Amino acid sequence: MAQLVEWLGSWPGAVLLQRSGIAYLLVNALHILGVGLLVGAILPLDLRLLGFFRHVPLAVIGPFLSRAAAAGLVLALLTGLWLFTVKPAEYLGNAAFVCKAALLGLALVNIVVQHRNRHFRRAFADGGIHPGVSVAAAGSAILWLSVLIAGRWIGFV
Repeated sequence: MAQLVEWLGSWPGAVLLQRSGIAYLLVNALHILGVGLLVGAILPLDLRLLGFFRHVPLAVIGPFLSRAAAAGLVLALLTGLWLFTVKPAEYLGNAAFVCKAALLGLALVNIVVQHRNRHFRRAFADGGIHPGVSVAAAGSAILWLSVLIAGRWIGFV
């Protein structure tokens, strides 16, 4: 494990960020953009699945918000992993980072569970929201907000 951590901290992408304040700034800004896109899309979708904004057809906004959240997730994951390589040993010793990683894992599992659920897919098609979909949406909102808070917490631990 120690060799992997050492290798991560020395790969060319990590070295670039370690040596260039501008590169680090840009990757960090892209990470924030990804997080903003993810949370900015997933919260309205989760709220709609919880019964808010009933006047807006889920079939219209659901696919768009889901794809926007997916794009934000990909950008946030890629840039987050890249930022992690700057100080991998330090991050692994940071309780807030470990908490964020665990919450992120749970949020990703929730995505898989939701998208495999026939009731979730049906809600996008006909707008009928099964109670299980609402529970998963509430879990999603709580998890993604918790990931966001834990991410901010990293710098204070």
